[in-house]
Amino acid sequence: MFFGADQDTATLNGKMYPHPPSVFMIHGRELFVRALAHNRRPAADTRLKSAPYWNTNEHGRVCLGSMRVPEEIGARSLSGWEQAYFASEFTHPSGAVLLTTHSGGFLGLWSSLVGRHRFPVQFLADTNETLQEFVQKHGKQ
Repeated sequence: MFFGADQDTATLNGKMYPHPPSVFMIHGRELFVRALAHNRRPAADTRLKSAPYWNTNEHGRVCLGSMRVPEEIGARSLSGWEQAYFASEFTHPSGAVLLTTHSGGFLGLWSSLVGRHRFPVQFLADTNETLQEFVQKHGKQ
């Protein structure tokens, strides 16, 4: 992962990290992301978690910043959007979203994950919405 040029994130920059299972949604030229507690295909009633990443607000909307997004919009381009997301710099918190329940917050979470192979899903924060609610609410904006 890459982080902006911040003194607090300098030791985290450019290292490999495990990631939680995730759901990505493209709407127009916008990208939304949520995390999952279990690594399996979600159903409409699957409860979603906040994606534990900066640049992602409380609605799951990603601040694209300088991210190089695919020209194509649609299901076939989803892997390109995902790659662009993780190749971008995570530079700032976006809004009043609880990104993680880790006692050390965002920086503590990612510091604890250096060199680990599994993401500890117990540190994912609840969004209080299901996949269906997420798609209905944010897919129409």
